[in-house]
Amino acid sequence: MMKTLRHVMASAALVSTLFVAPLAVAQTAAPAAIPQAEGQGPAMWVIRDADSTLYLFGSFHFLRPDTKWGQSHVDAAFASADEVWFEATDIDDAAQGMQLMQTYGLSPDRPLTSLLTPEDIAALDAALAPMGATAAAFDPMRPWLVSLQLAIVQLTAAGFDPNSGVDKVMLARAASLGKPAKGLESMAEQIRIFSGMSEQGQVEMLRGTLKDLDKGPAQVEALLAAWSTGNTDVMGHEMIDEMKAEQPEAYEALFTRRNANWTRQIKTILDGSGTTFIVVGAGHLVGQDSVQSMLAVEGITAERVTQ
Repeated sequence: MMKTLRHVMASAALVSTLFVAPLAVAQTAAPAAIPQAEGQGPAMWVIRDADSTLYLFGSFHFLRPDTKWGQSHVDAAFASADEVWFEATDIDDAAQGMQLMQTYGLSPDRPLTSLLTPEDIAALDAALAPMGATAAAFDPMRPWLVSLQLAIVQLTAAGFDPNSGVDKVMLARAASLGKPAKGLESMAEQIRIFSGMSEQGQVEMLRGTLKDLDKGPAQVEALLAAWSTGNTDVMGHEMIDEMKAEQPEAYEALFTRRNANWTRQIKTILDGSGTTFIVVGAGHLVGQDSVQSMLAVEGITAERVTQ
């Protein structure tokens, strides 16, 4: 579960659209105040050249409403931006999300239980029992979709909400300030990342979810504490290292390839001028294959902002 919760909380923003009713944010309404972080707060980096300033801020897509993550220097950087970039800006399009889920999340010709061992099915039955469901009821779904759904059920039961997540809050803030919001990718692209994994890779993802089901809540709390205090070393270990070793296909799809794509786009942004604020899942800004590491290979240095 923990590895899948990493995907949900700090990797792919699409999941809030797939399973949770989106918040109807009035484009002119002032967003709610963010509880101020204690100490250093979540990490942010800055890149500067002769005529450009670019900020990188790592988000959590699901947060509790009372999570303390606001920081004055982040607010100032955001206010200075000419435009704001997110993983995707169409995450509130529920109709599109449901259509994409029908296209990429279902495979009635390949029933879920036909892909699983008896032990897998028993574990899935046990996980679904509190919902009054069984593994057979999920037969039309592809393994990646079941894995994410289990993770989100656990997150929402623990009080986490995508409408309190960094992406939704900052999208609303950009709208209230009249700042253009742009996407590094689309919802469709994000969904195809999951659905494009091999069948075996998806089954491994689901098995990892089931294996760590009981450990999830405590590990999420530890990960949230690391993010909210800017402890990138802990985040890299908890979010990246284990997944890279145990689920290499999912890691390649969710992190390495996307980080490389975003690095190319950031280089293009830097070729222009002005100030840009970029919000992406925190998992993309830690570890050896982070966006900053890929930019460094291109001779572009990102510096940590501490105040």
